[in-house]
Amino acid sequence: MIFEASRAKALDQLNNFVDNNLAEYSKLRNFDFGPEKRSNISCLSPYITHGIINEREVIHKALNKFSFLKNEKFIQEVLWRTYWKGWLELRPNVWTDYLIELNQIKNEFRNNKDYLDATEGKTNINCFNEWVKELKEKNYLHNHTRMWFASIWIFTLELPWQLGAEFFMQHLYDGDAASNTLGWRWVAGVQTQGKHYLASEWNIKKFTNNRFQNIKLNENAPPKISEKSYQIIKQDFNNPQNVEEKNLLIFENNLSFEITDFKEKNFKKIYLVHNKNENRSIKLNEKLVKFKSQLTEDQEQRLKDQSIDCQIINISEIKNIENCCGLYPTVGENLDFLNSNNLKIDFLYRKLDQLAWQFCNKGFFNFKNYIPKIISSLN
Repeated sequence: MIFEASRAKALDQLNNFVDNNLAEYSKLRNFDFGPEKRSNISCLSPYITHGIINEREVIHKALNKFSFLKNEKFIQEVLWRTYWKGWLELRPNVWTDYLIELNQIKNEFRNNKDYLDATEGKTNINCFNEWVKELKEKNYLHNHTRMWFASIWIFTLELPWQLGAEFFMQHLYDGDAASNTLGWRWVAGVQTQGKHYLASEWNIKKFTNNRFQNIKLNENAPPKISEKSYQIIKQDFNNPQNVEEKNLLIFENNLSFEITDFKEKNFKKIYLVHNKNENRSIKLNEKLVKFKSQLTEDQEQRLKDQSIDCQIINISEIKNIENCCGLYPTVGENLDFLNSNNLKIDFLYRKLDQLAWQFCNKGFFNFKNYIPKIISSLN
């Protein structure tokens, strides 16, 4: 399992999965057979997260192969990230509060032995230790394993979920503020109040094909409790009328301009924005920083091959660029930098997000009822 940092490799992976493994996805998707046996899942999330390929073309490719009915579970999984992003866009204070809590907790746990042992994979839970190693070496974990990992972290090791969410963000190639933060909140029981996810020995054994034995977990822990509740903040996701001849900022979540809704617009120059660790609240592993950098360079080369004037800049250089607009970076570190530096930019929103986010006011089970409508509107 190697994630090569290019759109060409992402398309190869997409085509290979759809042609050879999509048919069995619904039946096999929950199994984690190990990092060298990933054919039962698509492993496309690191590319979708960075916009190297997008949800729209993944779904289109899948529907060209099989009907919606046969593809329904796969399409739902692809759009989970879209849903999480929309949910957080309507409640951005969840992210802001998370960073505040994380900063406080980090000081308290800086020298905590249980926390340090967990991040080094030195616990008495063998499967957890293996997943720590895999996370650091591969910068990826199976989605089912992420749930087990988070549950063990929170309920068996009794560590704060905020530190676990940071640990994932530091290493995952597909980490983003919405799906990562909200996923950890959901496992803990504070996303849907009172409903948590408890990992169990039988479940881990079954879905890892008995790769692990003698797994001693706390399988009776109550959910975590949060006093905070978040009301929906009404947002305007409308695009500005006139962007012709403006400079365009592209952040790390939209690194394939040629497949965006705005590819036909006549921009003066495109600036590809790289956000290094000095401007991040959560400092990323160097392999992850390099992966993002290589994906940005791959986009730069593709733009230059099309004779499009472009340049890679550090996010701190945005303040020197005049008359610009930007592909919306979504709630997270890049938007935080813009807001904290009072940089006012006209944002361009993807049609998919404009369509989908209006249905993110409730839970995913409500959202999935609208998926056929969303897909139909896009087509």
